Amino acid sequence: MEPQLGLIEHSFDLRYSDWVREALNELPDCFTITDPCICGHPIVFASNGFLKMVGYSKDEVIGKNGRIFQGPDTDRRSVMEIREAIREEKAIQISILNYRKDGTPFWMLFQMCPVFSKEDGRVINFVGVQVPILRKQMRTSGVGIVRNEMNLSENGAGNRGGFFRCCRREVYSNSVLELGCLSSDDDREVEINEPCEASEIEKTKASAAIGNILSVLTHYSELTGRLVCGKRCYVTGNGQLGSSLNISLGRIKQSFVLTDAFLPDMPIVYASEAFLKLTGYERHEVLGQNCRFLSGTDTDTKTQFQIKEYVRTQQACTVRILNYRKDGTSFWNFLHISPVRNASGKVAFFVGIQIEDNCKNDETCGLRPEMRQQSVVGAVKVAVRGFSMGQTSS
Repeated sequence: MEPQLGLIEHSFDLRYSDWVREALNELPDCFTITDPCICGHPIVFASNGFLKMVGYSKDEVIGKNGRIFQGPDTDRRSVMEIREAIREEKAIQISILNYRKDGTPFWMLFQMCPVFSKEDGRVINFVGVQVPILRKQMRTSGVGIVRNEMNLSENGAGNRGGFFRCCRREVYSNSVLELGCLSSDDDREVEINEPCEASEIEKTKASAAIGNILSVLTHYSELTGRLVCGKRCYVTGNGQLGSSLNISLGRIKQSFVLTDAFLPDMPIVYASEAFLKLTGYERHEVLGQNCRFLSGTDTDTKTQFQIKEYVRTQQACTVRILNYRKDGTSFWNFLHISPVRNASGKVAFFVGIQIEDNCKNDETCGLRPEMRQQSVVGAVKVAVRGFSMGQTSS
């Protein structure tokens, strides 16, 4: 497995205890779990049933965005509905055309729901269940067209019942439906020539799968003390950042943190991948901390007081300060701090951008530190303003 894939899976393991993967794979359902806090909103877990359905290996899926299963005939409106649900952090159930690794398209019912941190209400995962939409093949006989029951047991569930309204919307009378009988070998995925709607049985199957998956995640998060739940627990201040804001911030490649101006002691509510790499800390060790946890024995207290005063007066500042990594090694931090206002004009966050000082005059670092800092500030401000405008309109 590539190192990056290991790091992505590690983010999943930090939240849930050992054996969670084994427990999830005991479920018969096809599903994936994604992490909106990681850049690109990648898949961090894919069930064995899902991998079998799409024909990909685990290493080909972990770390990838769900768009790899889309193709030329995937409806763009359906994709936008899913993206909107992610932005608004809400559940969605929708039929969509996806593609297997070998290029064959298939209709499926996609049900997605957010998984919330019980501690602070943030969305830390999205669960996506995929149920293939199946029907019996249509045939003509000497007495007319016949159709048998729909079979939903691609994964061995063995559930039968009800009739599926096919894509072409043919109308059958009860007398026609009762004619003849087809063998179980006649199960077929619905044709792709027209949009298709799932049956109530398939919708029920997807909802039941979501419930089972959430139960497993909840149980194994209790064992680590980092509890998750299917409903948001609201907190004070800015509360959860929102997965759309997390995704936007994840596109910024520089080292930075975002602190909540509304909460006491201004805790860190977002830390970039580059910041974690620079300092050596894990994400869960950083979130909720005040930035002074990077200070140490030889950190200048006058510089710390200067930063505090600029923050108190809601002004931007740039300082050079000695900070410490998790392993105890020190580094000179060319630090820029700037207030970030929401759509209403109030300071909602402070962004702190860290550049190791030995990179200050290194041509390999690209832009000058000041320009890099300003570009990060601008990108963060755009992301926060866009997110807060979306909240206001909602």
